[in-house]
Amino acid sequence: MKFINKQLNADAQELASTEMVEEVAAATTTTPEAVPVIVTAHDDFDWSIDKRNVSHYSENDRVKYDKVYDNTFVQIEDGEIIKGSVVALTKTDVVVNIGFKSDGLVSLNEFRDVPTLKIGDEVEVMVVEKEDRQGNLHLSRKSARIYRAWERIVEVHKTGEVITGTVTSKTKGGLIVDVFGMETFLPGSQIDVKPVTDYDQFVGKTMEFKVVKINETIKNAVVSHKALIESDIEAQRAEIMSKLEKGQVLEGVVKNITDFGAFMDLGGLDGLLYITDISWGRISHPSEVVKLDQKLQVVVLDFDDDKKRISLGLKQLTPHPWDVLPEGLAEGSVVKGKVVNIEDYGAFLEIQPGVEGLVHVSEITWANTPINAKEFFKLSDEYEAKVVTLDKDVRKMSLSIKQMTQDPWNQIEAKFPEGSKHQGLVKNITPYGVFVELEPGIGGMIHISDLSWLKRFNHPTDYTKVGEKIDIIILSIDKENRKLQLGHKQLEEDPWNALEETFAVGSVHEGMVSRKEDKGALVQLPYGLEGFVPNRHLNKEDGKQVQADETAQFVVIEFDRNEKRILLSHSRIWEQQEAEVKEAAKKEARTESDNTKKAVKNIQAKVEKATLGDLGALAEIKAKLKEDEGDK
Repeated sequence: MKFINKQLNADAQELASTEMVEEVAAATTTTPEAVPVIVTAHDDFDWSIDKRNVSHYSENDRVKYDKVYDNTFVQIEDGEIIKGSVVALTKTDVVVNIGFKSDGLVSLNEFRDVPTLKIGDEVEVMVVEKEDRQGNLHLSRKSARIYRAWERIVEVHKTGEVITGTVTSKTKGGLIVDVFGMETFLPGSQIDVKPVTDYDQFVGKTMEFKVVKINETIKNAVVSHKALIESDIEAQRAEIMSKLEKGQVLEGVVKNITDFGAFMDLGGLDGLLYITDISWGRISHPSEVVKLDQKLQVVVLDFDDDKKRISLGLKQLTPHPWDVLPEGLAEGSVVKGKVVNIEDYGAFLEIQPGVEGLVHVSEITWANTPINAKEFFKLSDEYEAKVVTLDKDVRKMSLSIKQMTQDPWNQIEAKFPEGSKHQGLVKNITPYGVFVELEPGIGGMIHISDLSWLKRFNHPTDYTKVGEKIDIIILSIDKENRKLQLGHKQLEEDPWNALEETFAVGSVHEGMVSRKEDKGALVQLPYGLEGFVPNRHLNKEDGKQVQADETAQFVVIEFDRNEKRILLSHSRIWEQQEAEVKEAAKKEARTESDNTKKAVKNIQAKVEKATLGDLGALAEIKAKLKEDEGDK
C-alpha cells in the first residue's frame, strides 16, 4: 500500500511539473515583449519517463492495451446463467469463480442437495447482480436451477413427455411436487381417477406426471398423475373394445351402484349392468342382488365404439323362467304369488322369479262394485289365485282371486230377498252414493237420496265414512248385472206425511241457519227437518241479513211433500207485521172517516130543516125592506 501511495505522489509531481512548463510556454507566446530565457539545470530532463524508468503510452496505445486487458475477463449481464468453479468454502457461503473481475458468493443453503460439494467442483449459477451495494458479485444456484427447470417444463409440456417428480408437501386443494428442482402444483382431482380424500399418504413419494398447464407470466405449472392413468385405461379400453362381440361373456367387478343399475370394471373399461338385466324377477334396487367389489360373470348385450358404452346382462346367463315352467302349470291350476306391482287396472303376482300373472280388478271379487286395486292390494302380500288364461308363447298369464270361492250370486234371492234388512260395511263412497258390502262378493249401492228422509247432503261423506257399518234394506235385485239397490231411509216411515200439517204454509217456526250458500241459506227446523231460505228472504227489518249460526223466526212459504222441500222466509214476518199495522191504521182511518161523514150528514139535515121553515118570514122581511127604500 505504501508503494502505491509513493507512486501516486510521484505521478502527481510529474503532472504538476508538466502543467507548469505548459503554462510558461503559453505565457511566452502571448507576451508581446520578448522575455529572456533563463537556463537552468536539468533542462535536458525527459519528463515522459517516470521514476520507475517506465515510459508512458500514447493515447492510442493506452486504449489498445486497455481493451486487451478487459478481454481477459468474462463479459456478463444480470440474469445470465454461467458455469463456474468452486474456489473456496466458508461456513455460510460458497465462493465461485466465473472468470469475472471478482469472485461471487453463493449461499451454502443453495447446495443442501449436494452434501459432497468440494473445491474444484463445477456449478451452474445465475448472475443476480454484477455489483451489489457492497460492490460484490451476487450469484444464485437456486435461480439458475429454477430457470433451467422452467425451460425443461415448457419443453415437456409441448412434447407431452412423462416426467418424474417428488411430492414435497400438502397444500390447499392438492399437493406440491418438485419437478427438476422447481415447485409445481398437483390438484387433488388430478391425483387419481378415483376421488382422493387423504393427501398425506402421497407426501414424500416419487411419482410420474404429465405437465397439463403452464403460466408463462408467473412461471407456474400444473401437473397430473391422473392423466397417465387415463392414458393407460384408454389404451386398455381400445384393446378391449377391439375384441368385443355381442354375446361374449366377461368377468367384471362392481365398482358403483345406482338406482338404475350397476357400473362394472371390465379391466380398464366400464360397462353398465342395467337394473332390468340383473334378474328375471322384479327388484326395486340393484343392491338387492349385487354388492360393491363383487366379481361377476356378465354377458355383452350391446356396445357403441363411438360413445365407448357397453351394455351388460346378468340374467341372460340363465334360462328364461317362462321356458322352464313346471309341467303341471295350466289353466285352472291354483298358484301362490307375491304382489310385485300394482296398477289401476289390477295387480301382478310373481309366481316364481320372472313369471308373473295379472289379477284384473274384475277378478278380485264377485261383487259388481268398483274396486280400487291400489287400496285392495299391498306390495309383497301373498295370495292364492286360479290360473284363468296361460299363453307361454307371449309369456302372459291371467289370474283370479274371486274364482277361489263359489259365486255367491247364485243364491242371492234366497239369502238377500227384497225387503230384507241387513247390516253392511261401507267400502267406497262416490258423490252420488255409498257402496256397501254385505258379505265378500255381495254388495250394492245406497243412492245419496236414500240416506235420509229429512236432510239433503252435498256429499255422502257428510253422513257416513268408509269402514263404518250401516243398516240397509234390500230395495231391488238385478241378478243378471250383479247389482243390489239398497236403501237406508226406508228403514223408517216417511215423516213428511205427518209433518205436513205442522209445517203448513204461513206457520212460523224458530230455526238456526246452519250454512249459507250462494242462493240462500239452510235452516235447521224442529223434528230434524231442514228448510231453505232464498237470499231476499233473509233480510231483517234493519236492512241486515240473518247470518250463519244465528237463530231467528221463519215463516213457511212453501211445503212440497213429494220433493221433500220447505221454503222459508224471515223478511215476511216483519213485512207482514208492517202490513198489519198499516192495515189497522187504514181501517181505523176508514172508520173515523165513516163516523165523520155520518156526523156531517146529521148536521146538514138539521140545517136544511130550519132553513125551509123560515123561508116565508125571510121573504116578508125582504119585501118590507124594499118598501122602506121606496118611501125614502
